[in-house]
Amino acid sequence: MVGTKTVTVTVDGRAVEVPDGSTILEAAQAAGAQVPTLCYLKDLNEIGACRVCLVEIEGTEQLVASCNNVALDGMTVRTNSPRVRAARKANLEFLLSRHDSTCTSCVRSGNCSLQSLANQFGISELPYRKELTCTPWNQDFPLIRDADKCIHCLRCIQVCDKVQNTGVWDLTNRSSHTCVGVAGGAPIEQTDCTLCGQCVTHCPTGALRERDDTERVFDAIADPDTTVVVQVAPAVRAAWGESLGLSHGEATIERMAAALREVGVDYVFDTSWSADLTIMEEGSELLAKVAEALELGPDHPDAPRFPMFTSCCPGWVRYAKAHHPELVDQLSTAKSPGQMFGAVTKSWFAENAGLDPHRIFSVEVMPCLAKKAEVAYGPMNDACGDPDVDVSLTTREMDRMFRAACIDVASLPEGELDQPLGTFTGAGVIFGATGGVMEAALRTAHALTTGEEADADAFSDVRGMDGWKEAVFDMGGMPLSVAVVSGLSNAERLIEAVEAGEASYHFVEVMACPGGCAGGGGQPIHDGCELADERGDVLWGLDRAMPLRKSHENPQVQAAYRDYFGEPLSHRSHELLHTDHHAWKMPNEV
Repeated sequence: MVGTKTVTVTVDGRAVEVPDGSTILEAAQAAGAQVPTLCYLKDLNEIGACRVCLVEIEGTEQLVASCNNVALDGMTVRTNSPRVRAARKANLEFLLSRHDSTCTSCVRSGNCSLQSLANQFGISELPYRKELTCTPWNQDFPLIRDADKCIHCLRCIQVCDKVQNTGVWDLTNRSSHTCVGVAGGAPIEQTDCTLCGQCVTHCPTGALRERDDTERVFDAIADPDTTVVVQVAPAVRAAWGESLGLSHGEATIERMAAALREVGVDYVFDTSWSADLTIMEEGSELLAKVAEALELGPDHPDAPRFPMFTSCCPGWVRYAKAHHPELVDQLSTAKSPGQMFGAVTKSWFAENAGLDPHRIFSVEVMPCLAKKAEVAYGPMNDACGDPDVDVSLTTREMDRMFRAACIDVASLPEGELDQPLGTFTGAGVIFGATGGVMEAALRTAHALTTGEEADADAFSDVRGMDGWKEAVFDMGGMPLSVAVVSGLSNAERLIEAVEAGEASYHFVEVMACPGGCAGGGGQPIHDGCELADERGDVLWGLDRAMPLRKSHENPQVQAAYRDYFGEPLSHRSHELLHTDHHAWKMPNEV
């Protein structure tokens, strides 16, 4: 553990002072030495498995992994000696001998740490015989694993266990046959995988990826009798330009809309619209539960149980159903914004536009893999009997479509979103950041409870990257206790505290991915970099610049209630905008 004392280490002839307990890798980095890493992730995976970060220590015969060995006072380190370079290259060659190197057909080509290191070390041929396992995998599952691209770095195991508390991955077999696979050898579709996708974004190669559904969208676009409607989630706008070389200022939702129309899409909307709609339904549901609890009293057998949990994140819903079925009835019955949007698209929008809902192909672009499972759940077909959303694409898939269509996105002028589902508020935009759903709900709940408008930033205590945040807000004399968690291990800690009587809340926002959707498993991958905070700041900045910052102020949401739904929690709202979480099952759910 890093202490207050320091040690002096000489790295490639340069003396540096680092905190006592620092690793050799950290000392090398402090000295400006470029030590390659592959399996290493700070504070998560420091196991020295790949042996790419080897260095030479004066007075020590063997080379040592720099990522998990402590720098000692007076130590002399060489990071680029002939022995070090030869050993690193040999270790890379061995990894490549057990790796499917068909890079041209890999989704990570050009963004693969192993490929980059092979190029860096000039590896053009292998001295070892190629050995691949050709392990079969269910290609229909939203999460795809190619064992022949796995380098046994164990990152997926660590993030699934330590960050997501799910334990889907483990080491399997024995001795030289040891490999990474599904824990217990079960088929992936029979596990409690939440499809958070964090294993995908933490994988340094193409061993893990999402199921590619882009051809289904291209086919729909090519059908002259099909109307293709695309909705784009708030968090996507903060990340979609990263792999296309666009700055945040260039990667606007309007330029994305223009690019989607170039691909051939008929209508482009923003899921922020239905995020505003979600607040009206979920916020009204919460206030109704609080009012009922006050009327019945806390000891009444029919009093609602608290906390009420958000249901916007399908990864969290999957986790709750698999690990805490006793809490399922405490999930909001509101559909996720994407599913609400799909239902509205094939009902109110279809009627207004004079379209046959059966001829609408509804596409959502999400920072998420769990959405691919959500759109296929049987109950998500309330508008016309067809799936409310036909296909869910990740941010990465949308970017691949732009490249496949040979679109120079940067040169496109911005285009407007279509109406009436293209109008949104700042509250809808911040859904993509951890704490955003809670803050959006509080802005509207305060107005509905007190009849007065609070400053839009009055509830900012729920912002920030802390994995577990809590606050109490005054709702016109009624204290409302809330909490926000992101990352499923944090959700588990909160649940344990609530069940032990150590914490008590009315309302809890849970996002499966650390940092919320901004850090989602479907976002662009930057190996070793966590960008949820930076992307979240983009969303908060957009919120501050919006003329309307509260969901109940959205004029098109108001029109939807006036012309179609009547009011929040109405009969039609329940039919189209709410769901029964018991109507579908997780694999091991009783």
